[in-house]
Amino acid sequence: MAKQSPLADFHRSNGAVFTERDGWLLPIHFGNADAEYNAVRSTAGLIDHCNRGLLQFTGPDRLSFLQGMLSNDLRDIKPGEGQYATVLTQQGKVLGDVRVLRSDNSFYLDLWEVIKDKIVEHLNRYLVADEVEIADRSEGYGILSLQGPQSTGLLRKLVGQAELPGRPAQHVIVNVDGANICVVQDSHTGELGFDLIIPVLALQNVAQRATDAGKQFSAVWVGEEAQNILRIEAGIPRYGVDFTEDNLLLESGLNDAVSFTKGCYLGQEVIERIRSRGHVNKKLCGLLIEGQWPAAAGDLIQAAEKEVGKITSSIVSPSLGRPIALGYVMKDYWEPGIELTVRRNGTEMRASVTKLPFIASS
Repeated sequence: MAKQSPLADFHRSNGAVFTERDGWLLPIHFGNADAEYNAVRSTAGLIDHCNRGLLQFTGPDRLSFLQGMLSNDLRDIKPGEGQYATVLTQQGKVLGDVRVLRSDNSFYLDLWEVIKDKIVEHLNRYLVADEVEIADRSEGYGILSLQGPQSTGLLRKLVGQAELPGRPAQHVIVNVDGANICVVQDSHTGELGFDLIIPVLALQNVAQRATDAGKQFSAVWVGEEAQNILRIEAGIPRYGVDFTEDNLLLESGLNDAVSFTKGCYLGQEVIERIRSRGHVNKKLCGLLIEGQWPAAAGDLIQAAEKEVGKITSSIVSPSLGRPIALGYVMKDYWEPGIELTVRRNGTEMRASVTKLPFIASS
């Protein structure tokens, strides 16, 4: 049976239509996906991210252990800060992407719940003599995200004059009706955004308060359909869609998730060998497609009848008024401006490689 957010009944009362994804029953839209998209681009949108998991790392060796297991450098992040990283295999392939948050006495990994058990099993395999405890805090917390140019104003309605995080992955603790909530600055849409990590017992109250406060900003709840359009326009790859365990880190477009100066970590030898060679053989690129229809995952990308890649995600961009796609393209063909074709159901669609993101953040 599919898992449900603690807010599932709340969403039903707000007109949600549900779909199943990654073992979760999630709102695909709340009646009008176009309006949800426009709200995030122009004002603010509310997103339920309770399909995220949360792992807490404590113990005197927590920094050294995670430093050896994650692709980014944790040494320079201070309590109240964070960063994006990946967990790799010894072969440099991506087991999953994570957001790292540092508090005074712990590190937290925030990740898609569908990969949580796999990541915990992988980390425990290497947890031998280290004094580290890994605790799963997923059941106790849910994440509500505010995204859009008016998200700061909406957040102020919830937290008053409390200090807010001022840069990506920075986080602060605020109090809302007696509940301590961690507010993290993060964008999942290309627009300014904040994630609220909320105790489950306070989740519905905060969701209702955000809904009521959002009326002043014409904010609406945003389902999976509009979220997918927004993240593709922002050039944000999604685990299980745009990269999997079959992909090397340097292929997958996760450019902010790796440090080349931190020293040894699992998979580092492969990553460094690729970097010294100068390139991977393929990488995730953006494609502008001509016509009215998007491509589909798995569609072939060709150059003069030669297969040079495959599509991973594609949508019609409301802002650009045309289809766009993410896909893997071989090295000789990934420079912006190169003309390619996408083969879709026996027909060919003209396409050109473009820089990411498709739409720059405002």
